[in-house]
Amino acid sequence: MGAAMRRIQAGNVLSAFGLGFTVPYLYVYVAQVRDLGAGTAGAVLAVFAMAALVVLPFTGRAIDRRGPLPVLVVAALLASAGALGMGLAGSVPTVVLAAALLGAGTAVMQPALATMIVWCSSTATRTRAFALQFFLQNLGLGIGGLIGGQLVDESRPGSFLLLFSIEAAMFLVLAAIAATVRMPRTPSITDARPESKGGVRALLGHRAMVQLCVLGFVLFFACYGQFESGLAAYGTEAAGIEPSTLGIALAANTAVIVAAQFLVLRFVERRRRSRVIAAVGLIWAVAWLFAGYAGLGHGSQAMATAAFVTTYGLFGLGEAMLSPTVAPLVADLAPESMVGQYNSAFALVKQLALAVGPAVGGPMGAALHGPYIVTFVLFSLGITLLALRLGAKLTPAQDHPYLVAKSRVVAQHRPGQPVEAAV
Repeated sequence: MGAAMRRIQAGNVLSAFGLGFTVPYLYVYVAQVRDLGAGTAGAVLAVFAMAALVVLPFTGRAIDRRGPLPVLVVAALLASAGALGMGLAGSVPTVVLAAALLGAGTAVMQPALATMIVWCSSTATRTRAFALQFFLQNLGLGIGGLIGGQLVDESRPGSFLLLFSIEAAMFLVLAAIAATVRMPRTPSITDARPESKGGVRALLGHRAMVQLCVLGFVLFFACYGQFESGLAAYGTEAAGIEPSTLGIALAANTAVIVAAQFLVLRFVERRRRSRVIAAVGLIWAVAWLFAGYAGLGHGSQAMATAAFVTTYGLFGLGEAMLSPTVAPLVADLAPESMVGQYNSAFALVKQLALAVGPAVGGPMGAALHGPYIVTFVLFSLGITLLALRLGAKLTPAQDHPYLVAKSRVVAQHRPGQPVEAAV
């Protein structure tokens, strides 16, 4: 890694570390510690998500016009203000405002960081750069959550202020590190920060990108959108899982990601991206079958618990395969002047899936146990089908960049046009 990439990844892991301090405890903090009630806590979580949906449609154009670095700095400052405000908030209006700032800031960070990674990498190094980003994010979140759990005390509001202050400080560190990054000029990005041409119309006219967005929605809906809602409700209601076991299952998910990320990287980067995503769909279908056994298999409680934890572990394996696959593909599909808009569009799709997923999966997981499992087994198989269809729309350089790099072919592509290659 060059100096710029090292600083980007350092800021990435520190911000994830800060988020890990507070994300697991946000509901408890608002509802119980500040005694604002479950309704207000639910509204805060909704505002957190809605703020992201509001700002993301405008983020991409700002990134492409101004560059990702200043956008990231502003987003980090907003998130820092939101985190500190959350720690100090004692009324409904202030906690909602803090949630809006925190949600908007953290949402904008995602495409800004992704675009910076694209600018500081080449087609040959981009897969590993995004794999490292995902690895560090999960490591930071996991360590932050573990330390935060040791510091938090529901009887002492001051302990939560400490957590939110640490989170705010980490965002300030991210802003400071980002401000020192000197973005290189790479062959994959044009010389200057170009004005975007075509905007949303051009993106919607790019069939491969539209198909990838549909695929992305199903991916996030069928996995991340179920972790803390539908799957958790199903586990406690149908499988009789203790609430403490949910924490063990999430820890298993993180452990698999951290352990498997670089083990699967060599396997992933040498294969077609569309086939890797298709394989993830099959792995997740098996994961849902394990969940079905946990709740519907009438085995012992120990077997049900083991099957439920295995479900989260298999999800983690799929996530480790996706991290070096999907984000680089978004970057390789984007025209040089629209990298920020493509990253922001995909982040928006992810946010929509994370908003719809709990709303659909939560009630089903709690009450419709059999249909819930069948539905998400079918969604997982749908991932496989959509991925194979997407592969037919990709150029060799987009679907299998490893072979292109290995044969030392320099490929230039434009959406909807054939690859022009020269040895």
